[in-house]
Amino acid sequence: MVDQVVTYLQQHQDTYIEQLKEFLRMPSVSTDSSHHQDVRNTAEFVANFLSNAGFKKVEVQETEGHPLIFAEWLEAGTNAPTVLFYGHYDVQPPDPLDQWKSQPFEPDIRDGRLYARGASDDKGQVFMHLAVFDAFFKTTGELPLNVKVCIEGEEEIGSANLYQLLESKKEQFQADFAVISDSGMVANDQPTILYGLKGFTGLEFTLKGPDNDLHSGMYGGAVRNPAMAMAHLLSTMKSEDEVVQIDGFYDQVEPLEDDERQLIQSAPGEDYSTSTGAPEAVSEKGYTAKEHTMARPTLEINGLYSGYQGEGTKTIIPSTATAKLTCRLVPGQDPQDIQDLVVQHIENHLPAGVTLSIKREPLSAKAYRVDPNHPFITKAAESLQETFAKDPVFVRMGGSIPVVEWMDSLFDIPVVLLGFGTPDDRLHSPNESFPLDHLTKGMETIVHYWSKVRSV
Repeated sequence: MVDQVVTYLQQHQDTYIEQLKEFLRMPSVSTDSSHHQDVRNTAEFVANFLSNAGFKKVEVQETEGHPLIFAEWLEAGTNAPTVLFYGHYDVQPPDPLDQWKSQPFEPDIRDGRLYARGASDDKGQVFMHLAVFDAFFKTTGELPLNVKVCIEGEEEIGSANLYQLLESKKEQFQADFAVISDSGMVANDQPTILYGLKGFTGLEFTLKGPDNDLHSGMYGGAVRNPAMAMAHLLSTMKSEDEVVQIDGFYDQVEPLEDDERQLIQSAPGEDYSTSTGAPEAVSEKGYTAKEHTMARPTLEINGLYSGYQGEGTKTIIPSTATAKLTCRLVPGQDPQDIQDLVVQHIENHLPAGVTLSIKREPLSAKAYRVDPNHPFITKAAESLQETFAKDPVFVRMGGSIPVVEWMDSLFDIPVVLLGFGTPDDRLHSPNESFPLDHLTKGMETIVHYWSKVRSV
């Protein structure tokens, strides 16, 4: 059965690429209201593809924003597991347009890559699954396991309506495990198992001194400078060796065991100075940079502004100073608790002579980690090895994907992050692309995976 489906995909590769190009031509920019109809047209493209492939139940489910596509095929029987496949059909804005070498919504193949907005994030990776479903139906008339499909149109704007919809229709979306292809590999042609993601929380706070900017000669030494107060306050949050100094910050952090440290160490390393241009890498005392980015919590200043920003000098005491902070969290840490601890630290270390206002970040997510030895994970590793002829590496990622934690909390199921993107894909940037060999290898991997997990 596997060879039959793979052969069909190979024989119809040109057709599938043309269908993917049609998908990519649709400017489904979810954040831009002028593309509202384009987003809906894209949702209908996905629904029609699933119907034409062979799914008997396909729904365009309305939300307060953009529609979600649900489909299911449950004829594999009770002995086969049910997978919930998640993806998104919306894309980032293409700006700045003058930096694209080809039109962002006119797909172009150059040097073995398909260039277009959404080529990697996430239309290209979603389409691999759509094509595999189609190939199974066209060759065998059925799928190897029970399948539910959830493809939304709001991921790039925070999936604002997804959690409520999943919660209200929990039984409809319930499955034995979930698969998401919205991630990537650590290097081109290096199969990668992503088994963990960090959580996220943040806030913005402002220190206010005088009612307006003051002459520094007339008032310097008489009132507190909010910018200086901000500098003093921020310096209390983290030591020079990257250890966060907020009381309780590490209390619920699960320890990084020796076996997992070895797993992280075996992943390909990154020369951070070369990739970032920074003079040298720094990390939390007692941990390598890879361990810190993958598996230890962080606190970062994302924005810091106060006073005069123009050319030359303006001798003032600014009236306010503002900082934006975010924390990336690891398993065991609760985003609300961490946010509360940061607020408490700010209040406890507030310098005299300024007042404080805080704006909490409403969007947060818990960290996610699945056992790398879980059968659904090991079958994914086996499938990748068969297709790429290389042993996959196992990594955790410093980024956050809220829907993963939502699926974990709502359905209590393992989430398999089966991504085929590469470091060269330029996600969210001009000239986004996806390698054609990863497109074909990705589809073959998915065929192997659906066949293997039937027996789990």
